[in-house]
Amino acid sequence: MGYRKNETVTADIIDIGQDGAGIGRTEDGYTLFVKDTVPGDRAKVRIIKAKKSYGYGRLEHVLKASPDRVEPPCPVALRCGGCQLQMMSYPAQLAMKENKVRNDLKRIGGFENLEIQKIIAMESPFRYRNKAQFPVGTDRDGKPIAGFFAGRTHTIIPSPDCLLGCSENREILNAILSWMKDNRIPAYDEETGKGLIRHILIRKGFATGEIIVCLIINGDRITASQDLVTRLEKIPGMTGLTFSSNTKRTNVIMNGPVKPVWGQEYITDILKSERFGISVRYQISPASFYQVNPVQTQRIYEKVLELADLHGNETVMDLYCGIGTISLFLARNARQVIGVEIVPRAIEDAKRNALLNGIENAEFYVGKAEEVVPRLENQGIRADIAVVDPPRKGCDAKLLETLVRMKPERIVYVSCDPATLARDLKFLSENGFRIEYVQPYDQFSETVHVETVALLTRTN
Repeated sequence: MGYRKNETVTADIIDIGQDGAGIGRTEDGYTLFVKDTVPGDRAKVRIIKAKKSYGYGRLEHVLKASPDRVEPPCPVALRCGGCQLQMMSYPAQLAMKENKVRNDLKRIGGFENLEIQKIIAMESPFRYRNKAQFPVGTDRDGKPIAGFFAGRTHTIIPSPDCLLGCSENREILNAILSWMKDNRIPAYDEETGKGLIRHILIRKGFATGEIIVCLIINGDRITASQDLVTRLEKIPGMTGLTFSSNTKRTNVIMNGPVKPVWGQEYITDILKSERFGISVRYQISPASFYQVNPVQTQRIYEKVLELADLHGNETVMDLYCGIGTISLFLARNARQVIGVEIVPRAIEDAKRNALLNGIENAEFYVGKAEEVVPRLENQGIRADIAVVDPPRKGCDAKLLETLVRMKPERIVYVSCDPATLARDLKFLSENGFRIEYVQPYDQFSETVHVETVALLTRTN
């Protein structure tokens, strides 16, 4: 039977896709991808796009709710699209993510009988993000608003209090929006390219309580800035106000250097492990890369340290090192740590943080890891332990070839995408390494994303 756009059908939701949409089946087996549904739902669905063997649908209403369906606590969760799983119970989210890691390793990597550890859950799946970016716009009455873009659009859904972010964000947003209204400071308009305030970026150090705000503006200065400072400095923890100019007609949020308006240009946060007796301080600017969930990050880094099994005489290479968060965490227990990162600003941050902590056995290099590591090899420098923490696209193929040639004793792989993890582990396991351990973490609760730590040991 063929289906047409705008036709209404009944579908049983049997699984969930990569983007969080439910995967449904009609009575005759036609597949539909339906946002805001949960496995176990029976739903009335309107088809919005129909292909021969599958289509995309919009949820009309739930005929029979899954036992895993819950009422989203955020009032704009379904419109906002930032959280794909708020209508799913937290235990069901955890099971889904653990299965995702297991299934990708089996389907893509070919690992049939690989043991996967039970996923490490959060104590609370909300209020975990230490960074938030809010686009700014104007409502129909001409008042400034801030929130998030609705899925696949540039329509701002006002959200003064995202439940994934810090509780202070609401007070900060209200202060900035009221300042804009009182001083007639216009929000940026994407269609005309006019208006001043484009985005509001907020960062908080969970260990220190320090907060910094960065306004991304369509100009080179903030008018009535002292009035804004007066409003913000009343908020507990506020340490600085900065801005970054972006006058280009682009979707890129931050396109220029960060400049100070008041207070500090960075916040400080601390990651530590009581088990290993390690405490590292990090200075984080608005533009710095830093893991958004510090509670789970601390657990992940402690696991990395455990799996690295350092005794004080090893050379460790931390590839895709960012601002050196893992590098500096490992340096206390290693002879030498070498961090490699392609972003020059991140390496500047890493070097500054090494000085901040009095760490002298960590060196940092700018460049592609697959190009820097061979140069170091030619100088007689090789890694006993390699740590990789790549972006979602996984490790570069040349880097994997370099790791195989370098033959470290152990590789600790920190992944934010199970599919590319499975691909890379397959290559490494076919070229002299054995997978010893796989541990998923719920690093991004209420979303489809999952973090995984894996250990490989050299077999030859």
